[in-house]
Amino acid sequence: MPDSFEKYSLTWHITPDILGVLSASGKFENTNPAWYRVLGWRAHEVESQEFFQIVHPDDIARTETAFQIIQRGKPIMGFENRYRHQDGSYRWLSWNCVPEGDRFYCSARDVTEDKLNRANLKNREEEARFREQFIAILGHDLRNPLAAINAATRMLQRKEEDPTKQQLMVGIQDSVARMSALINDMMDFARARLGNGINLATPTDCALHKVLNQTLEEIRLAHPQTRFEAEFDFADPVRVDSMRITQLVSNLLSNAATHGDNAEPVRLRVTDKRDHFVLCVHNSGTPIPAERQIGIFEPFSGFEPDEDQKGLGLGLYIADQIARAHGGAMHLASDEAGTRFTFTMPRSA
Repeated sequence: MPDSFEKYSLTWHITPDILGVLSASGKFENTNPAWYRVLGWRAHEVESQEFFQIVHPDDIARTETAFQIIQRGKPIMGFENRYRHQDGSYRWLSWNCVPEGDRFYCSARDVTEDKLNRANLKNREEEARFREQFIAILGHDLRNPLAAINAATRMLQRKEEDPTKQQLMVGIQDSVARMSALINDMMDFARARLGNGINLATPTDCALHKVLNQTLEEIRLAHPQTRFEAEFDFADPVRVDSMRITQLVSNLLSNAATHGDNAEPVRLRVTDKRDHFVLCVHNSGTPIPAERQIGIFEPFSGFEPDEDQKGLGLGLYIADQIARAHGGAMHLASDEAGTRFTFTMPRSA
């Protein structure tokens, strides 16, 4: 490429693309006016320093690799990195560089807006997938309980004086309760995924012994085939959102009853350890495989849509989010001695 093109051609001066002749030492010998229009650098500012000095620090390693490639006589096409603008911001550039002798002829196009547009498009696509997943799950898990409500109602209408009326009413109540729980789980999930986290009421000093006993009795009624044992060794009051703690404990106990070995009891143990409140739910049974433990608190980790599916696979995710909202954390341990889900929270929280 002759010098006359570099310094004097009309294209050199008016093109919106950055043009430059790069030496083997890493300095641009010639640069066109687009450097100033795109990056705010005058020719003497660019040509007085190695180009690496205005490359984004996170892109230097990749850029060094690309520079080594063209130094070996191979062209680089469509290589993207970030260059620092004179005002301190960074712009994404897409480079084409062709070696010729011991110099490299380079052109770059500002693709910052394209990168932003692609990122925004990706976000919109992810949001669309989330909405589709949300709707699909609602459709699957609410269809059966709603059908049960409708069927029971029709039967009651035909048999108003039938002695089975009370039994049918119990079935309706169970279905409604399950439907409400599913909706609550999905709404909690949606709030968390949208970046707002699980909502807490203002934590207050709570007599948690009473709350935990009430929760345990409700779970016993819902899982009559499972034995539950409790051991409480902590001091009241505890500063928490009592409704959310009830939700966390209920999820953990229900999970243990559903997946554990009913030949052994599910144990709820709540203690004070140093300056932490510790709540542990233990069940016996086959250990959770190591690969299954990874991501166990992620949403839908247990979601397998089939006729026997009892929930959305959101219980552990929501428990984890409630723990985080209280400044605490959830932990899992599973081995031959059993499976233990433990919620730990600083008492100062």
